[in-house]
Amino acid sequence: MRFAWRTGQAGKMEFMDTAVPHGCPLIQKQNHLMKPPMNSPRNSRKPTGAGRLIRYAVVGLGHIAQTAVLPAFANARRNSRVTALVSDDSTKLRELAREYGVQNVFGYDEYEACLRCGEVDAVYIALPNHLHCEFAVRAANAGVHVLCEKPLALDEEECQEIIRACAENSVRLMTAYRLHFERANLEAVELIQSGKIGEPRIFQSLFTMQIKPGNIRLKKSTGGGTLYDIGTYCINAARYLFREEPTEVFAFESRNGDSSRFSQVDEMTSALMRFQDGKLASFTTSFGAADTADFQVVGTKGVLRVINAYEHSESMTLETTIDGRTRQRSYRRRDQFGPELVYFSDCIHARRDPEPSGIEGLLDVHIIRSMQESIKSGAPVELRDLRRHRRPGLRQVIYRQALPRSRQVHVEAPSR
Repeated sequence: MRFAWRTGQAGKMEFMDTAVPHGCPLIQKQNHLMKPPMNSPRNSRKPTGAGRLIRYAVVGLGHIAQTAVLPAFANARRNSRVTALVSDDSTKLRELAREYGVQNVFGYDEYEACLRCGEVDAVYIALPNHLHCEFAVRAANAGVHVLCEKPLALDEEECQEIIRACAENSVRLMTAYRLHFERANLEAVELIQSGKIGEPRIFQSLFTMQIKPGNIRLKKSTGGGTLYDIGTYCINAARYLFREEPTEVFAFESRNGDSSRFSQVDEMTSALMRFQDGKLASFTTSFGAADTADFQVVGTKGVLRVINAYEHSESMTLETTIDGRTRQRSYRRRDQFGPELVYFSDCIHARRDPEPSGIEGLLDVHIIRSMQESIKSGAPVELRDLRRHRRPGLRQVIYRQALPRSRQVHVEAPSR
C-alpha cells in the first residue's frame, strides 16, 4: 500500500492512493489489515503472565502522561496493563516505575530495546508533537500497536507514513480522541441527529487558556501553536457534530504585545470552515486568554451548547434551548483516558480497526495545514472532497469513574 499527495487544480493538495486508479482519494480506501505473516514480528510477541491483558509502554512522561494516562490504567485493568516506561528523565523513570509497579524502564535512546523486549504489545505515545511520526513508525516496524496522542503528526506526509507503517506491519493504529468515548459530547451528537434543534446550521467554539512562558506548546520547532494543540478539538467536534467534512477553510492569527511569550507561535487563531449546504463552523483558540472550552450548535429550531466540552478534569454541562425552553444536564468529572485504553485493547483482541483511526487523525492535520496556508496567503483554501464512513456515536460511550489526583514528578501544568 503506497500513499501520496498530488497537486490538483488551483494548487490544491489532494489525497491520493497510488495503488488505486488515478484520482481516487486516500480517504475512500479502507485500511483493512490482514492477518500478519508467520515471519511478522507481531507473531513472536504474546502476552506473558498477564493472560489476555494488552501490555503498554507509555512513551513520554510529561504532564498528560502523569496526570491522566498512567492513572487511567487502574480503570482499564480488565484488558490493559502498563509494563514499560520511556523517558529521557531518569528521576521520572525511577519514581514513576515505583509508583505504578513497572519493571521495564528505558531512555529514548533505548526505545528499540523497549519495543523488542517481549513485554510490550502496544505503545501510548505522549511525546511532543514533532516526535509522533518517528516513534509511531518505529513501533509499527517492530510489530507493536500504536495509540498516539493528537495531532497524529505535523503534516499529511508524516500521517501517511504512520498509516502505511501500521498497515504494512499489520498493527492497529488509533488517534487518541478521548471525546469519541465521552457521554456529553456523544449525547450532543445524538440530540442533533434526532432533529430536535432542527437542521444544524452553525457551529461556534472557544477554546482558550493562559499558557505559561517557556512551555513546549510555545515552541515552533516542536509543533507548538494553538491549532495543533487545541484547535484540533474544535475541528474534530465540528466534524463529528455535523457528520460531514468541510469543503473550504479560512483562518488568521493574532498576537498581543507579549512578544517574549509568543515570539514563535500564535497567541490566538480564528478559523472558519464551510460545510455542505452552506453550514458554517467557526472557532477561536488562544494561549493568552482566560479558560474556556465550550461549543454551541445553532439549528433551525433550537440551540445546543456544551460547557467545558473539551476538558478532561472538569464537569460538563449540556444545555438545549428549544421553543424558548432551556434544559440542562450535568455530567460529573470522569476518567476519559481509561476508556481509550479499554477500547483500543478490545480492538487489538478483535483485530478490528479503531474509530478514531489514523485516517481520522490525517483529516484533522490536513485541515490544520490548510488553515496555516490560509493564514499565510490571506485567502480561503478549498479542501479535497474528503469522506469518512465511520463517526463516533452513543454506541462508543465508555464510562470510568474519576481518579484521585496522581503523584507528579518533574512536571508542572502547562497553563496558569
